[in-house]
Amino acid sequence: MKLATLKNNTRDGQLVVVSRDLTRAVTVADIAPTLQYALDNWAQLSPKLENVYQDLNAGNLNDTLTFNQEACESPLPRAYQWADGSAYVNHVELVRKARNAEMPESFWTDPLMYQGGSDTFIGPRDDIMVASEEYGIDFESEVAVITDDVPMAATPEEAAKHIKLLMLVNDVSLRNLIPGELAKGFGFFASKPSSAFSPVAVTPDELGEAWDGTKLHLPLTTHLNGELFGQPNCGVDMTFDFPTIVAHAAKTRALGAGCIVGSGTISNYDRSAGSSCLAEKRMLEIIAEGKPSTPFMQFGNTVRIEMFDNNGDSIFGAIDQKVVQYIKE
Repeated sequence: MKLATLKNNTRDGQLVVVSRDLTRAVTVADIAPTLQYALDNWAQLSPKLENVYQDLNAGNLNDTLTFNQEACESPLPRAYQWADGSAYVNHVELVRKARNAEMPESFWTDPLMYQGGSDTFIGPRDDIMVASEEYGIDFESEVAVITDDVPMAATPEEAAKHIKLLMLVNDVSLRNLIPGELAKGFGFFASKPSSAFSPVAVTPDELGEAWDGTKLHLPLTTHLNGELFGQPNCGVDMTFDFPTIVAHAAKTRALGAGCIVGSGTISNYDRSAGSSCLAEKRMLEIIAEGKPSTPFMQFGNTVRIEMFDNNGDSIFGAIDQKVVQYIKE
């Protein structure tokens, strides 16, 4: 099943069921007005939404809409929880190596995670508004899962049962603000502005054999200014799988329905696959050449993040954004 949220001048948008080929959609206000409402009542409502999805794909519905990705909010325009992990520890290792910092052995056994701002996500085709290029503007191409209610202290095996949807992420980072924040010893805040998610969230069954219940085994493709930047495989070199990082998030607290848990930047040891953020490419340049040659994003730059199935069809639609200067009114 594929679900999206259309902009409708409300904070939470309008839930629609989207056809598998991303061409048609149908409103389902009689079942669930918003995705959060559907997640709050997932056991009761998901079968009804699935029936609509099957009818839509079969061409049995008359009152359908042309699906327009530009009209989408992020599937959850705001969420009760957005926790982003760093499941690809080779990426962390690389960043630390570039600044000659040792990596604690615990990083391989205890997941890294930060709690992001979740009150104002931006849409997958909305501009990324930043006040200054001096902030060091970067994209981070990731995958995220959405859960229903997860009990505190759930094991990874238990957590796996609570993963209901998957989507793509652009976890925007302001790299030049990060060192000062981390130096305070209290984590990210200003350096992590609003993230954007793919137009469509999908149930795990839509991914077929590419989803093994723990990892998504497909490349994630990123284009910077229209040129291929990277396409590392999400199922390769993922130190902590999704059930593990969901369980980590639930270690000392229950997670409410609609909790989003991200994978962190997709990264492979095989660097020929390219990267999923500018910071990683810059670190590789520092290691090889002693200094970075790739700049961070400038106003007017664009980034496109998308995943394709084995037939070359887009699964989630595309995050396609331009960086623009924020001017205070």
